[in-house]
Amino acid sequence: MKEVNIPGEIRRFFELKGSRSLLIKGPAGTGKTTLALQIMEDLGNPSSSFYLTTRVSDESLFQQFPWLRDEERRRKVVDAGKVLLEALYGKKKEPELPPEASETIGVAKKFLKNITETDIPEKVDRTYLNRVFSKYGRIPEIEYTYDRIDTMLPERTMVVIDSVEGITHKYSVDPEDFIMMLQKDLVESSNTNVVFVLEKNEAPELEYLVDGVVNLHAESENSKRIREISLEKLRSIKIEQPKYVFTLNRGKFRSFDISDSTSDKKSREWKPCTEKEGMYSTGISDLDRILGGGYRKGSYNALELDPNVSLEDFYLIVRPIWMNFVLQKRGIVAVPVGGDTSEHIIQDAMHFLGKEKAHSLAENYIRIVDYFSEESESPFVMPMAGKDTDEIIRLYTENLQHIRGPENRPIMDYVGFDTIEYLRGDNIAIKDLLSTVSRTKRSDDIGLCVVRPGLKLTQEIMNLSDTYIRLFVKDRVLFIYGIKPKTGMYVVIVDEERGLPHIRLEPMV
Repeated sequence: MKEVNIPGEIRRFFELKGSRSLLIKGPAGTGKTTLALQIMEDLGNPSSSFYLTTRVSDESLFQQFPWLRDEERRRKVVDAGKVLLEALYGKKKEPELPPEASETIGVAKKFLKNITETDIPEKVDRTYLNRVFSKYGRIPEIEYTYDRIDTMLPERTMVVIDSVEGITHKYSVDPEDFIMMLQKDLVESSNTNVVFVLEKNEAPELEYLVDGVVNLHAESENSKRIREISLEKLRSIKIEQPKYVFTLNRGKFRSFDISDSTSDKKSREWKPCTEKEGMYSTGISDLDRILGGGYRKGSYNALELDPNVSLEDFYLIVRPIWMNFVLQKRGIVAVPVGGDTSEHIIQDAMHFLGKEKAHSLAENYIRIVDYFSEESESPFVMPMAGKDTDEIIRLYTENLQHIRGPENRPIMDYVGFDTIEYLRGDNIAIKDLLSTVSRTKRSDDIGLCVVRPGLKLTQEIMNLSDTYIRLFVKDRVLFIYGIKPKTGMYVVIVDEERGLPHIRLEPMV
């Protein structure tokens, strides 16, 4: 999972030869203005981008989008569109240039036209503008926009209209005539990209006029909001990912690319995280912060996986927890979740630690219970099949003493309870749970169990656990949130700077 600002299809849409128009629609509060500003910042030239808005002041932009206060971004977005905002407040147009300056600019424009697209006119087409003016009267903001674009041709410009209803209602103009005017005059005839913001869910009478349509909406998951953008139409672009989950954290539009970034399994250096007194770090700094420092010593902790969470998705979370614990010479006794194996656990560690180091750590600090094998050549595997109770207890005790060492090091008791309930039945599984929780809470060990909805133990585990974190997948995006403690919703993404196995949790705002 990778974090990007503008979805790749929208970026490619505006990078095509020629100009394009994009209609952004959706209910109020879904992030339409944020997306429009992000498109202008990422894809528009600061000196030739214009933001036409019905907002009353720049300050209203700053309050909603604090990132615009940054000097560089302010120049790109607010100052670039300020000529239009000034038009709303009755500021005068810039004085005409001296003849010699106008001549110099004219020569430069002709040169630019010759080295760019030869079919770009030197003046903005005003055919549809004049028709609209004759039908509805003048629209000063639009007329001013045309004048400004005139001075920049043949350079490509970008105009954001936020919103269509705000302008058309102000001047009693039919929205269809308004969009047709800008589409024909600017997009098709004057080398201008136009982004329209629409305050509606559906507008089929307008959508056919533009080159692209995206729809922003929000859905609820356990009373938590998940934002999505649907790419409904992007002419000449193949839509690889029809929907993107996105967040508006810190007033920025950030979407999540579902390309398989988890397949990059090159070895990455892992440095154990700093730990608070009385706590064990999860190896995920964002998760530590959410949990108040990590897992408390002597605590029992649960991860609940929805059925749609794959083993690869799950490893994004459990891998840092394991690595951070064992690389500090602490032991792990593990019963893998259903579908996982001891071979897979060690092979995964080898990708990041190397074969020699992974095997050394496993031999000294990891023991994996295997209920399906009677024998194993691996010193870190405890084969339990075909053994009576006394032999199982002896084998378990010997291996536990080995990984604790003479220093009596703390251990992590890791259990996939779907495996335990399936193999031993729910009554025995519940007894094992109660015994483990009681033993853990009287020690410096920690318990970490994995459950799935539908297990008979799930509710008991939720009641007994100190922390209870839920993972689920929607539109192939991995989400995480806390039930104990209650937290907001987060998207799990690979840390692009450090790479796997490092991850970040991006708030879903």
